[in-house]
Amino acid sequence: MPDAEPIVVGAPAAAPAGRTRSMVIAGLSTVVEWYDFTLYLYLATVVSRVFFGGGEHALLATLAGFAVSYLMRPLGALCFGHLGDRFGRRVMMLASMLLMTVAMLATALLPTFATLGTTAGVLLLLLRCLMAFSVGGEYTGVVAYLLESAPPRRRGLITSLASAASEVGALLAVGLSALTVALLSTAQLDAWGWRIPFFVGAALAGAILLARSRMQESPEFERQQAAGTVPVSPIRDTWRHHRGAVARTFAISALGSITYYVGITYVPAFLGSVGNVGESTALWLSTVAAVAVIAVTPLAGALSDRIGRRPVLIALALLSALLPLGMFAVMAAGSTVQIGVAAVVLACLAGGVSAVAAPATAEQFPGEGRLSGLALGVTMATAFFGGATPLVAELLVRHSGWSAAPGAMIALVAVLVLPVMWTLRETRPQNFQRRLAETKRGSP
Repeated sequence: MPDAEPIVVGAPAAAPAGRTRSMVIAGLSTVVEWYDFTLYLYLATVVSRVFFGGGEHALLATLAGFAVSYLMRPLGALCFGHLGDRFGRRVMMLASMLLMTVAMLATALLPTFATLGTTAGVLLLLLRCLMAFSVGGEYTGVVAYLLESAPPRRRGLITSLASAASEVGALLAVGLSALTVALLSTAQLDAWGWRIPFFVGAALAGAILLARSRMQESPEFERQQAAGTVPVSPIRDTWRHHRGAVARTFAISALGSITYYVGITYVPAFLGSVGNVGESTALWLSTVAAVAVIAVTPLAGALSDRIGRRPVLIALALLSALLPLGMFAVMAAGSTVQIGVAAVVLACLAGGVSAVAAPATAEQFPGEGRLSGLALGVTMATAFFGGATPLVAELLVRHSGWSAAPGAMIALVAVLVLPVMWTLRETRPQNFQRRLAETKRGSP
């Protein structure tokens, strides 16, 4: 059977109050996921001292730990994707958040290098792997839930709120990190202050877990249950019938991942590495960038509802090929204001890609097996172009002496995926429903 046309079954135009409340809970869930994952990178210089003893290679060890833990994301995505496609989106989202809560609380309580020596770094890595496993299916599960619950003509906007909420999590992470670093001395920070942001993350996760217990099931999964079409082997069926969709989602997510993890989360470490601004200033600049992304993300999602996913993705890919080189060069040699502007440009670019990628990737698959398809495409791309890219960028800057090297990484991926964006079939519901009607009338 060839790769099928994307099939999207949506919620009614006016969602009932219970459904709206469930969508709000689902949308807010990504706050926790991105809070913790970006927190680790925003506190990378602190973590390198606390768990790896400081020194020349401590930051590289910290970034390497982040990269290694990312290898667990595809495994988690496949496990939770199977769970969500087989037993429901709600069950999957409860299980992933429970595991995430445990991982964050354990991290906040973890002994440090001063107490356990190198064992502390090993334990931190194990907890990062557990966190990455739980996060593996989290974002794609939320995206699928929002897409399936949203009114058809607002899917781009509402699904993009998963990205916007994740940026709220990133904003909380960078803001609290900046505040903690600014208010505490280095000795206080290394002794106990670093634990504060992680305890906050554990509390947020616990609150979301409680809220999720009252969520309704996705209307798409309820339809499958009523029709008796719930897949028994969703991963196998998706790989057999939708390989083209998996490849398209991989390409879209590759651009989204590298623009986000190099263009946003790596920036504080980059600024610390090139030595232009201090640790606290770098975090405050990243806070400003996070605020800009929160504003841009829903605008990009709404624009994709109006003119389509494909043209917006093409424009963003072209901008990703042209802008990052110059922005990283400015951040390496510019004034504080120029650095701030460059960081905001990069962050808005990444936010725009993530906003449109959310509905565009989910719409590549039918409801049956949608989470498994996203696991195979989106999460695999994130594993390749997300977790390891901050480390690769840091190594390139150190060994080449070329401060714009991280921008070149983004530009290269943008050029490689641009042909996929160019040939992408439009999937916003208006276009899909029009094509379906034309087919029924016998139109070419």
